[in-house]
Amino acid sequence: MFSSVPMTQINVASPVSKLDDVLSVMEKLGCIHIQPYTQFEDGVGIGQARSGEEAQRNSSLLAKARSLSGQLKVSNEGGSMSSSQVEKLLSSGFEDSMDSASSLQGEILTLENDIRIKTEELEVLEILAPLNLPLDLLTGSKSMEVYVAQTNKSSKIMDKLSDSKDDIIAQYASNVIAIACSPSVSTDVQVVLAEMGARVIQIPSGEGSPRKISAEFSKQLSQLEANLVSAQEKLEQWASTNGRSLLCAEEYLSRKVEIDLAPTSIAVSKKAFAIDAWTPSSKAGEVKSQLEKVAPYVELSEYVDDHHHDEHHDDEHHHEAATPPTEYDNPGFAKPFELMVDLVGRPAYGKFDPTLLMMFTFPMMFGLILGDFGFGAIIALIALFLKSRAVDPAIKNGMNIMLWMGIWCMIWGFIFAEGFGFVWDNTTDYMTNSPLAFFYDMLPKYDAMPPFITETLAMTHLALPWHRASAGHGLEEYVLISVYLGAIHLMLGFIIGFFSVMKAHGIVAAFFEKGSWILILIGGFMHARGNLRAEWGLFEGTPWAIMLIIGVLCLIVGLAIFEKFGWAGGIIMGPIETFGLLANTLSYLRIMGVGVAGVKIAEVSITMGWVSMTNGFEAGGIGYLTGILSFLLFLGIQAFALALGVLSPSIHAARLHFVEWMGKFYDGSGTAFRPLGGKSLHVEG
Repeated sequence: MFSSVPMTQINVASPVSKLDDVLSVMEKLGCIHIQPYTQFEDGVGIGQARSGEEAQRNSSLLAKARSLSGQLKVSNEGGSMSSSQVEKLLSSGFEDSMDSASSLQGEILTLENDIRIKTEELEVLEILAPLNLPLDLLTGSKSMEVYVAQTNKSSKIMDKLSDSKDDIIAQYASNVIAIACSPSVSTDVQVVLAEMGARVIQIPSGEGSPRKISAEFSKQLSQLEANLVSAQEKLEQWASTNGRSLLCAEEYLSRKVEIDLAPTSIAVSKKAFAIDAWTPSSKAGEVKSQLEKVAPYVELSEYVDDHHHDEHHDDEHHHEAATPPTEYDNPGFAKPFELMVDLVGRPAYGKFDPTLLMMFTFPMMFGLILGDFGFGAIIALIALFLKSRAVDPAIKNGMNIMLWMGIWCMIWGFIFAEGFGFVWDNTTDYMTNSPLAFFYDMLPKYDAMPPFITETLAMTHLALPWHRASAGHGLEEYVLISVYLGAIHLMLGFIIGFFSVMKAHGIVAAFFEKGSWILILIGGFMHARGNLRAEWGLFEGTPWAIMLIIGVLCLIVGLAIFEKFGWAGGIIMGPIETFGLLANTLSYLRIMGVGVAGVKIAEVSITMGWVSMTNGFEAGGIGYLTGILSFLLFLGIQAFALALGVLSPSIHAARLHFVEWMGKFYDGSGTAFRPLGGKSLHVEG
């Protein structure tokens, strides 16, 4: 759950003549990740990709399929196909069907380009129409050059050309000017037009007046647009009818092309080949039994991470073994959050996978920042709608994450009694008849909270609902909960890092590399807490201060010995890094800062919009107009607050995870597990 799927290494060797058979079995098994061969030796290289007629056909068909699926909205509503069904499909005319769809795509691109050109020509003709000159006169001749430009400075242009008036004929109207001149003064005309900022116009081809040609071009444009609509409808109909077949064909062909290219990852000599690969340990027995049918040598071996013993090996005789690829091992409800973990790299094999924790902490922090049940409900509904329309699995996973964000936003919104910027417990002037007042009246107030909680956490104003943006009524608690959450989140990261280092390098290294940070965090946090509560002075020698000092000393040892900084580097960097941890902890105050800013933006929509609207409607008369305008202002600010509320909390919650938290333990150097032939989505494995 918190680690990756256990992998077993497979070593296969066989005569070259058996290569196709071995690859075919691996593709059918669908659970073998080939390790690319990189250690070149005399007489051993990599194989060559298949280049026969079938391989070329597969590559060509795949290019067509990807081009179509990339530009068309296609979905597979009929379920997966078997490989034999897809083979039959490709051999029974589907290639011709794809060609016809590709032709429609080409026709659409041509029509769109023709429409663009024709539209531009019509715009030019509209500009030229006031001149009332035939187009053939505006194109010039060998003995005379004609320049037509768009400008509102025609008279000034003519003044500048007064010295050449004997060689110039000009006509202008409204914002266009046409100048006919002899070649000897053409340069002067061009310079003046450029100086006056005139835009030279390219004259469309044609004969007759611009108005007459414009009418003809309008008819041609209408016909082009009609043809475009017809072609688009035909292509949409094709996509609707053949969407399932296209997706299945693309996946099937992707597998085939991958098989054709697989030899380029394999060690091959003149007579034999060798494959290093990985498979999930749970399938190792089946994989071996199937491969032994086509290969004389098949060996399985468990991966042993002996990295922490590397310093005892002779570098001349030791090289690092290949690391297994990483396959996530999370329950189905947590899998969407694998998308977020992949943003900072796949976890290294055997290292901690934070997916399940992030499923809880990321949307929880997002909700704690935005904290509005009205906005949360909108976010959840948008996520459900987009998820129902999505075809791409990655988009569906993204919408699942967004759904969790909306749910947590609603949860915190009810705790804060905030919805669409309103406070729903009848404690504000603009919400005196809240339908939720009875619910909040039943919740515990200040004197009903357990003293142990309020005194230990120093949250003397803690009550439900929690007015997080009101000084003396919850704002101080909002500040404290942000810092507490930061300390707990970072502590969790250090604990995970401690066990990760202990697993790889032993408990001594884990203590000095991560245990020192745990001592610093606990000692520093508790000493600062007591100082802020006036229990002791900042430089008083409390047990927590002693723990902090011990932690810094251990950190210096860890940096000097285990992180290879040397003693000088450790002594210098140890205290500096300690202040970095303080910055990491205080960084969680962005939860409070961004959250309060969002509350105040929503309040602006109420004070400037909602209150003005109600006052206007109550006043009557002209007040109705004021009320309508105020209502529109209210909706506008609400929309802005919602958009900002989705974007800003997402960025800050992601930063707190990717930068502040995961930096304490995460190793994102893993390689994704990619079985030969890919994972089955539309074609049965």
